[in-house]
Amino acid sequence: MRCLVTGATGYIGGRLAPRLLAQGYDVRCLARRAGRLRDVPWAGQVEIAEADLSRPETLPAAFDGVDVAYYLVHSLGQAGFEATDRQAATNFATAARTAGVRRIVYLGGPEPAADDPATSAHLRSRSEVGRILQASGVPTVVLRAAVIIGSGSASFEMLRYLTERLPVMVTPRWVANRIQPIAVRDVLHYLVGCASLPAEVNRGFDIAGPDVLTFGEMMQRYARVAGLPRRLLLPVRPLTPTLSSYWVGLVTPVPNALARPLVASLIHEAVAHEHDIAAYLPDPPGGLTGFDEAVELALAKVRDAQVETCWSTAAGPNAPAEPLPSDPDWSGGTAYTDVRERPVAASPEALWQVIEGVGGEHGWYSFPLAWSVRGWLDKLVGGVGLRRGRRHPHQLRVGEALDFWRVEEIVPGELLRLRAEMRLPGRAWLELRVQRGDDGGVRYRQRAVFLPHGLVGHAYWAAVAPFHALVFGGMARNITGRAER
Repeated sequence: MRCLVTGATGYIGGRLAPRLLAQGYDVRCLARRAGRLRDVPWAGQVEIAEADLSRPETLPAAFDGVDVAYYLVHSLGQAGFEATDRQAATNFATAARTAGVRRIVYLGGPEPAADDPATSAHLRSRSEVGRILQASGVPTVVLRAAVIIGSGSASFEMLRYLTERLPVMVTPRWVANRIQPIAVRDVLHYLVGCASLPAEVNRGFDIAGPDVLTFGEMMQRYARVAGLPRRLLLPVRPLTPTLSSYWVGLVTPVPNALARPLVASLIHEAVAHEHDIAAYLPDPPGGLTGFDEAVELALAKVRDAQVETCWSTAAGPNAPAEPLPSDPDWSGGTAYTDVRERPVAASPEALWQVIEGVGGEHGWYSFPLAWSVRGWLDKLVGGVGLRRGRRHPHQLRVGEALDFWRVEEIVPGELLRLRAEMRLPGRAWLELRVQRGDDGGVRYRQRAVFLPHGLVGHAYWAAVAPFHALVFGGMARNITGRAER
């Protein structure tokens, strides 16, 4: 049986693909750029189809010969995400029906009340996508999950950072709403199981863990599991979801654009109304995972640097990256560069180890205050900021987030190219290279590239250029100095 996984570069899809392989299924992953799956551990075991759900003409080859198609993509955090997801779901449904796919599996969110005028756009969109897929004529299972608890999930990171950083928190009313969270391992159990459901199953199912908690109770239970003192929560009624999302965006790694729809969805209670899926798929061995155990498992993964995927691995609205810094003519446009080179009295391996360890807890090896201020400014204008960190303390993969950069290319031992995802009036890249001379010497080469958009972009470069000697110059000195230790 062949399974097509969309969203394989994202949080759930990146975990589902290897589990389908483990069950003996043939797996094809749909991605806009195949290179983003190049470095995942299971890349050599799957077929990768390069296609785009917004371009229906690219889909027939991806769906050819597919038995089960998983819809695990969304545009949450992007402007106009409802329209984008509506069109993507329509194109997916049409392609699946035309190709003779036998089943569609979709992971959505809690079903909002039909008569609730305050339904969040996030939940409204997830529900609409489910209806589009179910109307495709292909038997469809919609799994409705609320908050997913697992290392690297956006909901878990929001809970984790709020609890760890705020021993006293002024809370909005929604922290008293009831939620029935589910562990990511249980979500994956049901997703894998849906591949083998009989054709007559064509409906939605609520999936949830055994505990019904308020968000406030989740914070207190997290604190207890993490060994933190009990948190003091002070309810304030006027604190609206919009204001709450800005606070979440500042305190946690989750940017405002993503925090807003997540927080807006929390104004609704999210409790499972049925557990009918048990009639078709047994619960996981040992039963559903309780909240405390799910938190313990997630924290253990974080401590042991075993986070498989992270919410930030999914490509954002700035995913296109043309032209690349490798293009010789820059498509005829203006390109500003800052190039630094230094000899290194160390082995190429030692220098590469420092380069690959850049960012996250290791920092950027120069003027930490400047990097922090840039991260805060980015957060204030709705960007991703510096707190996304890195998935693993020592290893990087193409396509994953690194603070406010995205790893665009890695040539192990030679090149790390990062694409900026902070808010900028243009596009920017940072390249870090290990160069070997003919005389056997080692050199470090660092290049920052900026393609301005309009006069504002040119003015931006002129404004920050005086600081480059301090920031980029210090970075080059400190990276080579660290390698020489």
